[in-house]
Amino acid sequence: MVKNRAMVSVMRCFAALVLLIPFGSSTCDAAEVGLRKMNIVFAFADDFGRYASAYARHDGAGGVNELIRTPNIDLVAGRGVLFLNAHVSSPSCTPCRSALLSGRHFWQTGRGAILSGAVWDSGIPSFPLLLRDGGYHIGKSHKVWSPGQPADAPFGGQRYAYERAGREVNQFSQVVTREVAAGADLQSAKDRIYGQVRENFRDFLDAREEGLPFCYWFGPTNTHREWTRGSGKALWKIDPDSLKGRMPKFLPDVAEIREDFADYLGECLAFDAYVGVLIEELKVRGEWENTLFVISGDHGAPGFTHGKCNLYDFGTAVTLAMCGPGIAGGRVVNDFVSLPDLAPTFLDAGGVAVPDGMSARSLMPLLRSGKAGQVEVERDFVITGRERHVDSARGGSLPYPQRAIRTGSHLYIINFEPERYPMGDLQPPGKQGGEPTLEQLLHDTRSVFPDLDAGPTKAWLFRQRGNPEWKVEVEMAFGKRPGEELYEISSDPYQIRNLAGDPAHEEVRKKLRERLLGVLEKTGDPRVCGDRLTFERPPFAPGGKDGSER
Repeated sequence: MVKNRAMVSVMRCFAALVLLIPFGSSTCDAAEVGLRKMNIVFAFADDFGRYASAYARHDGAGGVNELIRTPNIDLVAGRGVLFLNAHVSSPSCTPCRSALLSGRHFWQTGRGAILSGAVWDSGIPSFPLLLRDGGYHIGKSHKVWSPGQPADAPFGGQRYAYERAGREVNQFSQVVTREVAAGADLQSAKDRIYGQVRENFRDFLDAREEGLPFCYWFGPTNTHREWTRGSGKALWKIDPDSLKGRMPKFLPDVAEIREDFADYLGECLAFDAYVGVLIEELKVRGEWENTLFVISGDHGAPGFTHGKCNLYDFGTAVTLAMCGPGIAGGRVVNDFVSLPDLAPTFLDAGGVAVPDGMSARSLMPLLRSGKAGQVEVERDFVITGRERHVDSARGGSLPYPQRAIRTGSHLYIINFEPERYPMGDLQPPGKQGGEPTLEQLLHDTRSVFPDLDAGPTKAWLFRQRGNPEWKVEVEMAFGKRPGEELYEISSDPYQIRNLAGDPAHEEVRKKLRERLLGVLEKTGDPRVCGDRLTFERPPFAPGGKDGSER
């Protein structure tokens, strides 16, 4: 204990003396903040895709971002940098978060590479604990890692949790709808939940020792299913009919799915409001000018075709906006960045050495540059992938292994086991029997095709099986996929026309495959080097098949 106190004392002295070299123009007073380490606030929403009004003018006319207003995300983007091409390592919460926390590709995180059955490898350094050891006060509210956030995971257990004021932020539409139905004023019901965000953040700030910089992770899960049906219109005035003609082309443009998507967007607006509360409190405390503020999410929308658990842009592309001391504002950056890049970025911000083993690259040089557009020429692609999401999606807890490379012009995907169903089996283990009920389709994700979350969109699509009018859309949602997929972004932004077998695109396919496999081999991905069945055997997949059964 004495030794730890001495270390804290030394680090507090260091925090007071360290000089942060300005990188680009800033709205803050360098003389005021130059002798302090910058604080870090990371707002990271569950299942929050690429949704903010700041993206509207970059998406082209007719996109859904034209219909929403996210003033707080836009404020961060305008004061700093908005990234147009930010992607997750894996479009499933645990592997994405494992990769982000460790600054590695998801397949380099041991059992953190899967969802069900995941175990955090405490031997892998993580940025929160490295910042803590570097003199930071750290804490979180709500979801960081999963499942269960064990004590040895970053921010694990209750030691770093600040949730005394409540957790209703995670059921925004449910709570507000219930209170309004009971006679409460709509704004008052919203403000009560916003108050929980504020009080939890205040508890975190009040708990730090004077003079210490802080790192706070705010991880609401309200954008994860399920939300209250009709809440997008009732709580946020998002008319589902305003989405007519704007829906992604892989989704049927019908009333039920438009309403489902409007409700999801409403939860995105609630997240933006939460961000506003955090910003207000930082300003009240006089910490706004010295805080690196970062906003993002762990993958695309849940329960929709091409979204969560898919390597298409709708599943892997996410919001990323950053502002802070010394970051020149008003910039839009085209560089392809992967969320694991945030781990070394946060360490750089805190003056903490980046450990060996972090395969990601800090964004600080890019932020320091003051440039817009394509800043670092080598950031012209990202690698994404997936193994297992729901453990019972297929017999033997088998995964659906995929890897992909996304460049400015193309998306190329390898499906290593194309005989399997991407969204899981029609009748997964333990669910054999008759046709699922509407109630199951709406609320029981594991009833059919378990890697697609339950909800109105899944229910509608499932019930259209056999309807020739929607054959293509149903197949995109539930059907098998070929061993390779190739999409040209400029002519096919929704990635629905596979060109992998087209001779006119064969040269592109070969080059992208070679580039993708080169990265996988260099980073030790078991799918292409070593034991390719690593993720199909215990402890990753209890009861999984071995090679002799193939």
